[in-house]
Amino acid sequence: MQQVKAVVAKAKGEPVSIETINVPDPGPGEAVVKIQACGVCHTDLHYREGGISDDFPFLLGHEASGLVESVGEGVTDVAPGDFVILNWRAVCGECRACKRGEPKYCFATHNATQKMTLEDGTELSPALGIGAFAEKTLVAAGQCTKVDPTARPAAAGLLGCGVMAGLGAAINTGGATRGRSVAVIGCGGVGVAAVAGAALAGASPVIAVDIDSRKLDAAKKAGATHTVDSSQGDPVEQIKEICAQTYPGAEGADIVVEAVGRPETWKQAFYARDLAGTLVLVGVPTPDLKLPDIPLIDVFGRGGALKSSWYGDCLPSRDFPMLIDLYQQERLDLDAFVSEEITLDDVEQAFTKMHDGNVLRSVVVF
Repeated sequence: MQQVKAVVAKAKGEPVSIETINVPDPGPGEAVVKIQACGVCHTDLHYREGGISDDFPFLLGHEASGLVESVGEGVTDVAPGDFVILNWRAVCGECRACKRGEPKYCFATHNATQKMTLEDGTELSPALGIGAFAEKTLVAAGQCTKVDPTARPAAAGLLGCGVMAGLGAAINTGGATRGRSVAVIGCGGVGVAAVAGAALAGASPVIAVDIDSRKLDAAKKAGATHTVDSSQGDPVEQIKEICAQTYPGAEGADIVVEAVGRPETWKQAFYARDLAGTLVLVGVPTPDLKLPDIPLIDVFGRGGALKSSWYGDCLPSRDFPMLIDLYQQERLDLDAFVSEEITLDDVEQAFTKMHDGNVLRSVVVF
């Protein structure tokens, strides 16, 4: 066992604190990873606010990269010294999703068996089974995805959650490709990543929608062909108008990615689709939110698909190395998502900046 510094949320809605935690030596199927960088994701704020569960105290942080320090018995896929991106879909290979050939939906993903604790022995709940706002963390070895070690850790780690979620929502879940139009509602880090994914896949037009001009500027740099300030008019009508200019007769976008997680914006996304279009929900709603009131005949009459995107429907072992290769080829600008590099002491302030829309990602660098 070893002791390290980490960011812990001890109670609902309270500011986080820096604590000394105990990290066990890795057991069978486990690995200890020395964290090099970890992004401040909105999911961590959800944990702190009690929006995911009440299993306090939480060891926050999950969007991370680092070096494998040690591995337990039976681990063969990674070894000490490997540069890895941590993931929260360590596929089990045995659940009904895996057995039917859909490991991207694995329903029983692996986490470390042992618990990290506070100094007094209180067990910690690691965010998404990772807990990477820490100098070192204990994970299931399957949560470590080996990638090119020359990649910048602060950029690479963002594939561990937000960037992968957005890219995957557009490409994997939505099916963005040449000859299809994409609109993205909500241009925080995940939404801008969805824009980047749509552009990477060759979709056109790619329409970014937000109420914040700074976010729309970021989306344009990521590949948006059009931007819509939804505070200045009905975004649904503007999306329809833009798509009809490219595809005569179009009644909306082929794919609409909702990256906010609100009933109001989900309803906009529903009606901003073309006939037989796809709506992809990747924004994480809080437990109290309900579907908007939409006539069932509209659901039937518009056709298409209403989907949720879990982790961008990714398979980390396949997608992370591929996307890092695209980053190294300068075809995917992961660096653009890193708004600032901070320390563990700055995480609480980073939550405020994120909430206020001042950053795409603050990244803790060790």
